[in-house]
Amino acid sequence: MTTPVLVAWSGGKDCAYALARLRADPRWHVAGLVTTVTAEYDRIAIHGIRRTILHAQADALGLPLFEATLPAAASNEIYEAALAQSLAAARAQIPAIETLAFGDLFLADIRAYREAQLARLGWHGLFPLWGEDTAQLARRLIADSYRAILCCVDTTQLDLALCGREYDAALLAELPASCDPCGENGEFHTCVYAGPLWSEPLRLVRGESALREGRFQFVDLVEVGG
Repeated sequence: MTTPVLVAWSGGKDCAYALARLRADPRWHVAGLVTTVTAEYDRIAIHGIRRTILHAQADALGLPLFEATLPAAASNEIYEAALAQSLAAARAQIPAIETLAFGDLFLADIRAYREAQLARLGWHGLFPLWGEDTAQLARRLIADSYRAILCCVDTTQLDLALCGREYDAALLAELPASCDPCGENGEFHTCVYAGPLWSEPLRLVRGESALREGRFQFVDLVEVGG
């Protein structure tokens, strides 16, 4: 029998690749996505991806979506309560589920925090990409035809001009040596719009760009026809 699992879905490339790994593993059955959404902005928290694009991603994947809804500038306590509520909603629909998978790569403190938080709720964490060489992972992700756009750039670590760029081989070649190729240290975040998981790509156009909190450059991605 396969074990049901939810995927923590940020809308970006790493969670998409983690999802692909799980779907290819006969031990697991991906039963849905969990996403943190900022209510006032109607966007995925941190990444700034529109909720409409989030729903288009979930629809294209054929997976139910469980949203943890937050106010702007939410405290960690509010975040944890919202996540607990979304996991409880998932378990009400899928009683056997107790595992949440993440696309985290190597930040041990983040993993430890997630595992401790989930343990308090009677859940387990799963990390399909953990410990992989991120340079190799980045190249493999691109070679496997996953397509993504840098939707947010931390301008204290990267040039803001990279915001809105395609995540491709040319971009990897331009990243400074200090930057993790997968952006694991928060250098950038992505919005994935195509790959083997989808029968056809989402059609996205780049809208306005804006600097938030004095350091984070966001580009507003809009779904054509959405």
